[in-house]
Amino acid sequence: MTKQPNTIPRFFIIALSFCMFTTGAIGLIAQYVLISVSSNILGNSREQVALVLGSMLLMMGVSGFVQKRMSDNNLIQKFISLEIAMAIFAGFAPIVVFYAFAYLEYNFLFVYYTFVLTIGFLIGFEIPLVMRIIAKQNVDLKDNINTVYTWDYIGAFVGSLVWVFFLLAKFPLPEISIMTASLNFIVAVFAILYFIKTKMITKPRNNLVALFVTFVLLVVGYIYNADISKFVGQKFYDEPVVYSKTTPYQHLVVTHTRITGDTRLYINGNLQFSSLDETRYHEALVTPLMEAVREKCGNVPISKKCNVLVLGGGDGLALRKLNEYENIEKVTLVDLDPEMIRIASSNKYLSKINNNAFKNARVITDAFSGSDSGEKVGIYLFESSKFTTESELVASVDVFNVDADMFFRNKPETKWDAVIIDLPDPSSIEVSKLYSKKFYHTLKKYIKDDALISIQSTSPYHAKEAYLSIGATLRAAGFKTLPYRLNIPSFGDWGYYLAWKSEETPKELKNRLSNIIEFNVEQEFLTPDLLAATFAFGKGELELDDVCINTIMEPCLLDRYVSHSWIVE
Repeated sequence: MTKQPNTIPRFFIIALSFCMFTTGAIGLIAQYVLISVSSNILGNSREQVALVLGSMLLMMGVSGFVQKRMSDNNLIQKFISLEIAMAIFAGFAPIVVFYAFAYLEYNFLFVYYTFVLTIGFLIGFEIPLVMRIIAKQNVDLKDNINTVYTWDYIGAFVGSLVWVFFLLAKFPLPEISIMTASLNFIVAVFAILYFIKTKMITKPRNNLVALFVTFVLLVVGYIYNADISKFVGQKFYDEPVVYSKTTPYQHLVVTHTRITGDTRLYINGNLQFSSLDETRYHEALVTPLMEAVREKCGNVPISKKCNVLVLGGGDGLALRKLNEYENIEKVTLVDLDPEMIRIASSNKYLSKINNNAFKNARVITDAFSGSDSGEKVGIYLFESSKFTTESELVASVDVFNVDADMFFRNKPETKWDAVIIDLPDPSSIEVSKLYSKKFYHTLKKYIKDDALISIQSTSPYHAKEAYLSIGATLRAAGFKTLPYRLNIPSFGDWGYYLAWKSEETPKELKNRLSNIIEFNVEQEFLTPDLLAATFAFGKGELELDDVCINTIMEPCLLDRYVSHSWIVE
């Protein structure tokens, strides 16, 4: 029997290749959006990646099983319906999921995984459906598979690049979803026009009506997605939201209550500070450290020679306190998110609280040099940063918008006299690595022999296992440690560590700080007596049978924090 020649128009293959390229890119972006949504809401991005991708792959397998029982009738109409369904489900997933989290407390996960599983099913249905459409045109199986899989996988790769380098950096999640879902709509429009022209569809009325309805929904969604997000977002907070933005790194929200004057910063839904009591937190973070290095960094009548490194602290509140020390020559602040620096320096609520801490700061644009050899190229945050007298210039501030781990990989030549680590709690794998033995061991290379470090270390009461793990990891990296704590009304019992590598013992440092009569700079809350009391812990509070050391290969701190912290019995 002679094989029938392939008489299919070449443009048909090109058209379907374009469809597979586009849907491959869109499908991957839809998965990334849902992973980002769940990570922002539930935290623990590593867990969300596994659950979302696993669930979607499951449904892609189920869709392959289901399509085997689907007839070959009206395959083209079914493809168009599939693209319309993808446009609607993928386009409105973030808005509906955020709404469910805000208003459907007990049914949120049901709604969320309905979208995850449905989108996974639709993505999985595309490839076998297109392959059946091509097969009906007498295309050889080898060419069929080559057309479908090649362009689908290429599209997925391009989609990942567009997600990382363009969409994530410039648009909020709801807008990304509407924009990418619109491509599904365009594919459906492209398909129906082509198939009508070639008379492969003879009764397109239902498809055209569905396309019109989808078009209206997408236009309305695009126009009003910001208003809808703002309306839904307010439900998460008791105070009025005055600023909200999703950056490539996190979701930032600032609230302000006129009656109390309370301004709050939230990152990924987690409270970072309340202006009513943040002074307690930041004085506890900065003052013990600066008193421990007062011979070099205190307000004494000698030439400036103290260099301080701040890791995190993009809100400018630790920097505000450092600006009170006249003997500091330079502060280097490393915070990953440029938007955090921008709002801390320009938002009227935040800049008031941090006392315009960034008024003399410049963002280093040759960002990874980290070097003091030669003049670094930087952009001043304020044009008015031109000081005429030495007294006005308390300290120069260089800001690096880079991950703290990457900052050290580029081998800065500076060695610091004091280091403040004001990072978020280790609730994600990205942050947990900055509490690892490797990171602390690297940091040790870039501090002077008599330098000290202060580290915010979560709650010794609500997160005891995580708190003790941080101390154990510091000691495993070769540091001596002195734990201390202070009650912060917004957070409860909060813990810190001082760490250093000199020969001074923890007992000697504790006695030295406990015997201070007067601080170098004025404090709003902390007193010498209260500082001495911060080193006191109750019986058994610093003891645990199994204290883990956090490493890159075994990030046990993440599990101790996520699974064993903030549990109310």
